[in-house]
Amino acid sequence: MTYGCKVNTSNDTDYAYVGGEIINPKNKNITIYNTDGKVIDSLTLDANNRFIYKIKDLQPGLHSFTHGGEYQLILLEPKDSVMFRLNTYDFDESLVFTGEGARKNNYLIETYLSNENEESKLMRHAKMEPEAFSKFIEDRRTRELLKFHNFLKDKEESELFKYIIETNINYNCYANKEIYPFAYFGNNKLVHIKDLPEGFYDYRKTIDYNATNLSRLYSYNRFLFSHIDNLAAQAHYTKHNHHNTFNRHTMDYTKAKLDIVDSIISDVTIKNNLLKYNAQDYVSHNHTEAEADEMLNYYLAKSTNEEDKESMKELVSSLKLLRQGNPIPNLAIINYDNSEDNLYSIIKKPTIIYFWSSNSKMQYRNSHYKVKHLKQKFPYVDFVSINLNSNDDKSWKNIINNYDFPTENEYKFKHPKKARKVLAVNYLNKAIIVNENAMILHPNVNIFKSDFSKTLGKLLQKKHLIAKQ
Repeated sequence: MTYGCKVNTSNDTDYAYVGGEIINPKNKNITIYNTDGKVIDSLTLDANNRFIYKIKDLQPGLHSFTHGGEYQLILLEPKDSVMFRLNTYDFDESLVFTGEGARKNNYLIETYLSNENEESKLMRHAKMEPEAFSKFIEDRRTRELLKFHNFLKDKEESELFKYIIETNINYNCYANKEIYPFAYFGNNKLVHIKDLPEGFYDYRKTIDYNATNLSRLYSYNRFLFSHIDNLAAQAHYTKHNHHNTFNRHTMDYTKAKLDIVDSIISDVTIKNNLLKYNAQDYVSHNHTEAEADEMLNYYLAKSTNEEDKESMKELVSSLKLLRQGNPIPNLAIINYDNSEDNLYSIIKKPTIIYFWSSNSKMQYRNSHYKVKHLKQKFPYVDFVSINLNSNDDKSWKNIINNYDFPTENEYKFKHPKKARKVLAVNYLNKAIIVNENAMILHPNVNIFKSDFSKTLGKLLQKKHLIAKQ
């Protein structure tokens, strides 16, 4: 593709150009981030939905860009001039790079999509016996490394690029092995995690827990989170050597994870992220105020990120307002016809409020499909769908129209950022159940959980929760 502006090169070497064209943009903004995840600049697309930008004093490594809530990595090294083209209707799959530095970035996005595809099949593969699964994963890792080494035969690439791709391949496979026992044994038989074959986790001897230059790589973070979960579960079963049902959301288990993070990781960025998300996962579930406060204090003693600490305090405060029996916060919402309303006024009978984002195609398709079936099973319950995005109405309505979602009970927040904070919506699959008087029955359920219908049924059996039919 061609661009209407000329690149002026200079004699300095610590720079790179990044530019692109966005088809069907969700807005006119694009933000570029450096290797530390800090904003380099926020840019405005021109009349042709294009931009070009020179990054000075470049730190080689994984940068990123965001547009309309979507996010993707880009590897930049000195003198690169990387251009990309993407369509927001198929953000990752449509992303193509051209220019100096494009070859390595096209390979990086290819491995990302491949990993994503394999990840979706993990539950099926995890039915294999441990020895067979271990061989399957190791064979795949070997194939991917061989493919990459053949790719390098055509043109020599930088050591940084080789390191990024090889670690991406390795850690993605390692993550699968860390997740495996949870999928294979399940919560009722996880005690057998101690019976996995000798050598199943041999790769752990080579793990770098402080790979700062990988801190933004999805496969590395996926591994770390799964690995910490696994280590804490193994520690749990050294103390509880019996077939108790494993609960990921207990105080002891979460504290064990924070202790492990604190003891094995020294990199400040990596450590603080792991501490934050593990503590956040615990307090977001339906615990007592005292338990939430106890976990908050345990987290605050370990984290050194002041911004994260304030965010966690705000989350715990918000959750206290979302306790069972409290009225749901009366937030302003906008319906499909652009009329403004509020949560109280639309609730007439027991209601499930669920959320979705324009940036997560699989989730919004699956959630609406699931709700369609739940409506048949619970005809006396309303289902309210709320979009969380801050972008303009066009993207929101396009998705509703493209997938023929019923427009009734489709809303978006008037002030999305504030609403997400007040309702503590930290992950998309969260749903809130209220009664006909907008009083909270359950502040955090997942409609995709196998026991959801049972949970909902139990709540609705209580006569005072249902308006008479």
